[in-house]
Amino acid sequence: MIYNFDKTIVRRGTDSVKWNQHDYDDLIPLWVADMDFPAAQPVVDALAQRVQHAVYGYATIPAAFYSAVMSWSSQRHKFVLQPEWILPVIGVVPALSALVSAFTSPGDKVLVQEPVYHCFFSSIERNQAEVVSNDLIYRNGEYAIDFEDFEYKASDPKVKLFILCSPHNPAGRVWTRAELERLGEICLRHQVLVISDEIHCDLVFEGHTHIPFGSISAAFLANLITCVAPSKTFNLAGLQVATVFVADPELKRKVQQAFLANEISSISPFAITGLIAAYESGGEWLDQALSYIRANYVYLKGFMAEYLPALHVLPLEGTYLVWVDCAALGISSRKLGQFLLDEAHVQVNVGAMYGKGSDAFIRLNIACSREVLTTGLLRLKTVFSSLLQGAK
Repeated sequence: MIYNFDKTIVRRGTDSVKWNQHDYDDLIPLWVADMDFPAAQPVVDALAQRVQHAVYGYATIPAAFYSAVMSWSSQRHKFVLQPEWILPVIGVVPALSALVSAFTSPGDKVLVQEPVYHCFFSSIERNQAEVVSNDLIYRNGEYAIDFEDFEYKASDPKVKLFILCSPHNPAGRVWTRAELERLGEICLRHQVLVISDEIHCDLVFEGHTHIPFGSISAAFLANLITCVAPSKTFNLAGLQVATVFVADPELKRKVQQAFLANEISSISPFAITGLIAAYESGGEWLDQALSYIRANYVYLKGFMAEYLPALHVLPLEGTYLVWVDCAALGISSRKLGQFLLDEAHVQVNVGAMYGKGSDAFIRLNIACSREVLTTGLLRLKTVFSSLLQGAK
């Protein structure tokens, strides 16, 4: 089936977080990480059939759920799972909060790599743990890992967990095997448990390969909790379903207890149906979506190079979230974000929310029609050009 991603779907008035945050009728939302694309037709058909059943009671998890997750992981990532490793949950963020609660005590530390997904901070801090950052090195317009600093931070006995963002949000990096191996070896050396948030694992572009952290070695797998979901991959965030992989039996027992204590393991019948349909029959849709998103990125890069060359668009190896260095504007990201909203009716994610070293950046969601992206970029051009003139 050929999908038409150029079609702009009207989402205002559908209780959309992305589109209904503000009253502007002409709002262009290039922020929160959901796509504007209709879901894959097999998912739509499966959900429609489930609706027609007309009874929506509590659901048990069928064998087909586990089979779909395992088959997708094996086919897409060459990572062979066992059914007993798989724990269904309502979302990755609730899982992260439950895991931090389970594996830290007040005053313990959790290692992250800033700039990074902002919910890592809230998951850690609400559980009275301390965020410790191995700040990514930003050099020549790209990000790299400071391994010497990572080892120093991991060696602190108070550091109990490392939350890895792989692929990385917002930097768009897809970590190499060599990078992941060094991180894993350091964590083993200092007995730091790894939680790998791999929610963007399916959104990787040509020339790059997502390496599941647990696929690298048996030792890594035994020291690991992996979180994945079909939500970003197939635009199913509203169904609220994710899966957590834990291979070590004792570790799994503790994780299960944490999920039960936080009541995040009961997923809806629609979540079950949507996940199975997506993983069993959504590959064709995903391949076309990735091609379209990649073309949007190339278009954005060309647009910025032509009209706003003072700003730097970082390489996009994975995700559909573009990280843009706006340091040349000489304005904080929060002020810039508010200015864009007020003057251009364009909503972006401001860099400051992702931690240290990111206040000169904005994050743009390009999983939208080319028409919406073009309209947004033209408005950004007007505002940015004015600000650049003022900065001279």
